[in-house]
Amino acid sequence: MIEVRQKIHSPKVDSYVLAIREELRKKELNKKIRKGMKIAITAGSRGIVHYAEILATVVEEVRKLGGEPFLIPAMGSHGGATSSGQLAVLRSLGITPETVGAPILSSMEVDEVGKLGRNVPVYVDRIASRTDGIIVVGRVKPHTDFKDKIESGLMKMIAIGLGKQKGAETIHSYQCEGYHKFIPAAARIIMKKIPILLGLAIVENAYHEIAIVKALEPQEIEENEMKLLGKAKELLARIPFKNIDVLIVEEIGKDISGLGMDTNVTGRFFFPGETDPTAPEVGKIVVLDLSEETHGNAIGIGLADITTKRAVSKIDYDATYANCLTQGSTETGKIPLFLPNDRDAIATALRICRPIDPRKANVVRIKNTLELERFWISEELFEKVTSDAKLSERLEILSEPREMQFDVLGTLAR
Repeated sequence: MIEVRQKIHSPKVDSYVLAIREELRKKELNKKIRKGMKIAITAGSRGIVHYAEILATVVEEVRKLGGEPFLIPAMGSHGGATSSGQLAVLRSLGITPETVGAPILSSMEVDEVGKLGRNVPVYVDRIASRTDGIIVVGRVKPHTDFKDKIESGLMKMIAIGLGKQKGAETIHSYQCEGYHKFIPAAARIIMKKIPILLGLAIVENAYHEIAIVKALEPQEIEENEMKLLGKAKELLARIPFKNIDVLIVEEIGKDISGLGMDTNVTGRFFFPGETDPTAPEVGKIVVLDLSEETHGNAIGIGLADITTKRAVSKIDYDATYANCLTQGSTETGKIPLFLPNDRDAIATALRICRPIDPRKANVVRIKNTLELERFWISEELFEKVTSDAKLSERLEILSEPREMQFDVLGTLAR
C-alpha cells in the first residue's frame, strides 16, 4: 500500500462569528425580536464544526435585542428517542447551557400541526410550536440515503428534527416517498404554522471548516437550500477512483455520518434506485471498528460486507435499532459477516471481491468517510495514478509501497 495526500478545493470563511452577526443583521433580526420574546434556537445531532460557538453567537445576538433565548434539540429520534438521551447527544458535541450561554429545553412531546397527502400527520416539537419565535440553525449537505433537490439541511431539520421521534418515524415509514416528497412538504406546512423567524444555513468544506454562512427568511429557505446543496456537493471530498475492489474503512460512527459512513463517499446506498454517478463502484466494504464518539450506535454497519469481532462487541443494540427503525429500514443495522481480527477481515474481502490475484486488486484504505485528505491505495491503483495526468495532479505520493502491518492479535497498525 502507498500513502497519498489528496488536493482538495476548500474555500472557507475567515471569521464565522463575524459572518453570522452580519447575516443576522442583513436579515434585520432586530425587527423580528421584541423585548421579552422567548426565542428557541435549534440544535441538531450532527458534529458541525464550531457548533457550540455558532449557537452561542446566535444566543448572544438574540439576547442583545432583548429576547430570551433557549435551545431545543432538533434531532428526530436520536439519543435513543428520549429527552435525556438528546441532552446527552448535545453534551457529547460540547453543547451545554454553559457553553452556549442559554438553557436547553428538551422534550419528546409534539403537536400535530397539519396533514400531508394520504392523510399523513405533520408533527412539531411542542415547546417550539408554543414559543414566540424560532431560529433554525443547521448544516446543508448531501444526504446519505437519497438524492434530490432538497436533501439534508434546514428543511429536513424542520420536518424531521423538530418532528421529534414521532414526526421522524412518520416520514421515515414512507421511505423513498417520505424523503423525496414528505420532507419538503412537511417543512412547508410547519413554516406556515409555527413562528420561524430565520434559518441559518452552514456549509462546510472538505476539511470541516465553515465555507458558507447564510441567513434566510422562511420564504427563502427552500429555493436557497437547493443552491447551497449544489455548493456542498462541489465541496464534498470523494475518493478519486471509480472502480474499487475492496474499501477498508477503519471506523464508522454517528459523529462521522448520520449513516455511520457517508454513502456519497462509498457509493453504497441502501434504498433501491438511489445512486450518485460521481461515487465509486465498490466490490466489498470492510469496516474495522466503531468510533468512540458514536457510543455504540452502529447504524450503517449493515452496508458493510465484512466487519470485525471488535466492532460487533461495541454495538449498543438499543441505540442502533431505535435509529434504524425510526429511519424505516432494517438493512443499515444488520450485522455482516464478522471475523476475529482486522487481518482476517481484509484477507477475506480480498478473497471474495472477484476472481483476481490480491496483488492486482484495487484497494483503498481510509480512516473514515470524513477524513479523505490522506489515505492508502494499493500498487494497482498507484500505477493508475502514475499513468493518469489528472490523478497525478490531484494526488501527492507520500510513501514508498509497504505491506500492511498487523500486531500479534491481527490488528491493523494505524
